[in-house]
Amino acid sequence: MKKITLSALLFIVSLSLFAQENESGQNELKINMSNLIGFTWLDITYERLINEESSFGVGTLVSLDNKTEGLDEYRTFSLTPYYRQFFSSKYAQGFFVEAFTMLHSGKDYNYYSNSEPYDTRVEEKYTDLAVGISVGGKWVSRRGFVAEVYAGIGRDLLNQSDMEVVGRGGVSIGYRFQ
Repeated sequence: MKKITLSALLFIVSLSLFAQENESGQNELKINMSNLIGFTWLDITYERLINEESSFGVGTLVSLDNKTEGLDEYRTFSLTPYYRQFFSSKYAQGFFVEAFTMLHSGKDYNYYSNSEPYDTRVEEKYTDLAVGISVGGKWVSRRGFVAEVYAGIGRDLLNQSDMEVVGRGGVSIGYRFQ
């Protein structure tokens, strides 16, 4: 797990180091604060601006607490590439629609017993792939500060986990740079 996370972060950093320059900035690095506070997930995203109305990016999510309960409590890792289309006159900001895929893994817990109540809890690890869509809004200050709010939903394709649907969303802050 640590090797995958380290590899993803090195990939993101290498993309930003070899980026082409543009007046408006071509790269963004963001952290999803709602996931960090609400779920104790470290959710870092790199986004590359293609032009004034589209971008692609990749988000890496790692669980910092195995005891977290909530909407998607069993996910421990995800890698989420996405493509965004913006609908604004400003450069790659405003309202957007996003298509994403999510490779995610985690732990399911199944309970077994010959009688009630259940007395055996078995932890089973899973890896699954989801596709989905999100909507949101992004705002960028003159000095490059980025804030965005988004929400989305996706469906698992491989049926490896008990979840059929995955959620994607949050409130992210970051920085746009050359």
